[in-house]
Amino acid sequence: MVKILKYSFFDLIRSRWSLIYFLFFAITATSLLYLSNDTSRAIASLMNIIIVLCPLIGTMFGVMYYYNSREFAELLLAQPIKRSSIFLGQYLGLSISLTLSFVLGMGIPFVFYGILGSVEFANFAVLLLAGSMLTFTFVALAFVIAIKNENKIKGFGLAIVVWLFMAVLYDGLFLLSLFIFEDYPLDKFSLVMTVLNPVDLARILIMLQLDISALLGYTGAVFNKFFGTSMGFILTLICAILWIIVPVFGLNRLAGKKDF
Repeated sequence: MVKILKYSFFDLIRSRWSLIYFLFFAITATSLLYLSNDTSRAIASLMNIIIVLCPLIGTMFGVMYYYNSREFAELLLAQPIKRSSIFLGQYLGLSISLTLSFVLGMGIPFVFYGILGSVEFANFAVLLLAGSMLTFTFVALAFVIAIKNENKIKGFGLAIVVWLFMAVLYDGLFLLSLFIFEDYPLDKFSLVMTVLNPVDLARILIMLQLDISALLGYTGAVFNKFFGTSMGFILTLICAILWIIVPVFGLNRLAGKKDF
């Protein structure tokens, strides 16, 4: 698996798309830092970009990479190599390359701005952690979707629908349900609905670290009420990690059963 991971990683890190991804975050972070002249504001603004863009890029790259490398994977399957090694190696190679482009693109401007050793370093570290976890989660979901759908158009379409639902539609439906059933106790319902969406978990993770969870609205207040800031942060982090583990487990299982 390590050899496949290395091959996938170095193949992807040299691509122009990795460079574009890196430059986008570098330019965006630099612009926000020097225009706002406030690290906390820049982190809050970047959060809104990351929770939408990282899942989108992870989803699209995951689907494209699986379909484009299908013939290579079939060639490897003819060798005495475990299926789990092939697909987990490709998954990790893609996820790590995207995460590296993201972390470097965000990190370099903040390092030059003097984030190291400052009181805002922990907040910035959580921002990087949230974006990285979203990347790993949605790349895994993309691989699962691609493996289950031979048709490329159907796979791309379903991947876009999954991203659109989790990043945009989910919150709207959630708020609508809260409005319709406002006369009922909805605290536990809100917690469950939040846990079922990795994008919301990443947002709450950053908000709890910034200690401005009140700006998140109802769900942020519920997390503080039930768990407090510290415990809420830990539980949110655990749930976000599970959102990586479960799709990867599903990817490994589907790959083992699929007839190529």
